[in-house]
This record gives sequence, C-alpha cells and structure tokens, in this order.
Amino acid sequence: MKLVGIDYGLERTGTAATDPCGIMAYPLQTFTLAGQGSRKALLAALAELASREGAERVIIGLPLMPDGSESLTTRQVRNFAARLQRRVACPCFFMNELLSSEEALWDLRMAQVKKSRVKAVLDQQAAVRILESYLARPDSAVPVTGSSGETALPEAAV
Repeated sequence: MKLVGIDYGLERTGTAATDPCGIMAYPLQTFTLAGQGSRKALLAALAELASREGAERVIIGLPLMPDGSESLTTRQVRNFAARLQRRVACPCFFMNELLSSEEALWDLRMAQVKKSRVKAVLDQQAAVRILESYLARPDSAVPVTGSSGETALPEAAV
C-alpha cells in the first residue's frame, strides 16, 4: 500500500512516501509556507503530491504532549488535517509524532549530513519517521474526521 507521510509545521512541512508495497519510507520534499504563499496553496500542493504519488493513505504526524494531552499546535494540526482530508481522494490518518523531529535530527547526524543542509531536510526525515511509526504499528493510527478534531489517539498510541 502506497503511503504519503506529512510532518506539518507552521513554517515548513516535510513529506515522505513509501515504496508501492508500503515497506520502506523515503523523504520527498519540504514545503515552506512562504514558498507557497498561503495555507490554501500549501494544501493544494500537498493534495497534488498525494495524487502524483498515488497515495492510498496519508499519514499525518500529530504532536501530542508527553502525557498525551493536546496543545495549541495539536489543534492546529487537527485543523490542517481536516482541511487536507477534504482535498485528497484517500483517507488520512494521525500518528503520534512525539520525538519524531529529535529522532530525525539524530538520523541526519548519524548520516553525517552537513549542518548547513540539516534545516532543509529535517522535516522530510521527520515525515519518514512518522511513516516508519505507522508501518511498525498501523493499528495505532486514527482516522482524521471532520474539522472539530474530535478523534483522539488510543492509549496505545500515546
């Protein structure tokens, strides 16, 4: 199953995808809000990417607090995901992204990526980590529903 992963951020949004069988994840690209001009244009670009990649599911990182509670950022991601779900032809799911950016930074350091390049690819690698988390525990994913974000991650996913 082909998947696209998204690490949404207010300034930068990283994307990743899996191979057609849904076994391995790899980075795609980073979108900047400044580069897109508006959130609406960013959503359109992400929907087009999902279509171009032939995504059967879109996996979006949900930034929960360490205790599982939500923050302002969590609510912003839920709103973004609900808006994206209306624009893509496949279902969207949330995965807890706790520590995905820190793990992605570790991955890049281990790969000896130059410091000057890290910022450009960090969000892509975080999206890879989100997809890897989904591949390891697909039962922990929660469907994106509506714009109110009433769906919560199950205890096992926190």
